[in-house]
Amino acid sequence: MKDKIDAYNNILELIGNTPLIKLNKITQNFSGDFYAKVEAFNPGHSSKDRIAIHIIEEAERKGILTKGNTIIETTSGNTGFSIAMVSIIKGYDCILAVSSKSSKDKIDMLRSMGAKVYVCPAHVSADDPRSYYEVAKRLHKETKGSIYINQYFNELNMEAHYKSTGPEIWKQTNGNITHLLACSGTGGTISGTARFLKEQNADIQIIGVDAFGSVLKKYHETGELDTNEIYPYRIEGLGKNLIPGATDFNVIDEYIKVTDEESAHTAREISKTEGIFAGYTCGAVMQAAKQLNSSGRFTKDSKVVLIFPDHGARYMSKIYSDQWMEDQGFLNNNLVEETAQIQVIS
Repeated sequence: MKDKIDAYNNILELIGNTPLIKLNKITQNFSGDFYAKVEAFNPGHSSKDRIAIHIIEEAERKGILTKGNTIIETTSGNTGFSIAMVSIIKGYDCILAVSSKSSKDKIDMLRSMGAKVYVCPAHVSADDPRSYYEVAKRLHKETKGSIYINQYFNELNMEAHYKSTGPEIWKQTNGNITHLLACSGTGGTISGTARFLKEQNADIQIIGVDAFGSVLKKYHETGELDTNEIYPYRIEGLGKNLIPGATDFNVIDEYIKVTDEESAHTAREISKTEGIFAGYTCGAVMQAAKQLNSSGRFTKDSKVVLIFPDHGARYMSKIYSDQWMEDQGFLNNNLVEETAQIQVIS
């Protein structure tokens, strides 16, 4: 009898069960122990693989989606990549409405995965016909045999993380987790993970990371959507100018805001200290941990899990580009330090 080949049937079988990695150097002066849930180990290099496979397979199970149909979605890049990847394997066409704030790297990746991409202006209101929300809705109406994922208002976004990310973290920490820090965009990752963890131990503190220019923190604190909070910012996939239905604010204990500049530098610091090539939102969640540690939030007994949502390769033209950083005014006096490692021999 021939030996069995030990292989996966396709790339989708690799989704989930991402590692928890202890952070050492960047947290050496912190109180407590800090661990990164590194979602870049998913085959699509982000946490969005989890919702893409879950939502699409639920649609198949319900008979809403059949081979030859078209999947349409609104995305800052990562969800779009995951949906395009799943679509390739399952035989669907893929159309994506993408924010112009998304990095060129992300947009090029989407096209490389066979998706039809519409790039929409980032700094318009959510109900503007040019916004990526409204463009996706229009394309759905115009495209026969299409479904619109609508991750911002899809309960399955939360359910995917309730069924996967939450249980994984609980098992990996042997139930010893005291704090969860996660970025809040659509809210599916933080809400679904938090729901599961709170059911196991209601004392676990769930801290959402928001951007300056976003409405989420104030809405959580006051119940008010304050449009005066809205202004342009650079971090992708973090914060919102609307209130996503995929966010369960009741399971989030508090929000903390981080700046574009500090988050960019902290992402670069993660890469240089921990060897984890971190995306922009990874920098944001690590920056939030820094701020909370400085305020004395953690103790020596704290076991803190940070969800690192994606991979640094998607930001080569942004935070890992010295030119982009300089153009944003983010390098300043750090310019020599940041660029000194490159020497050209002629």
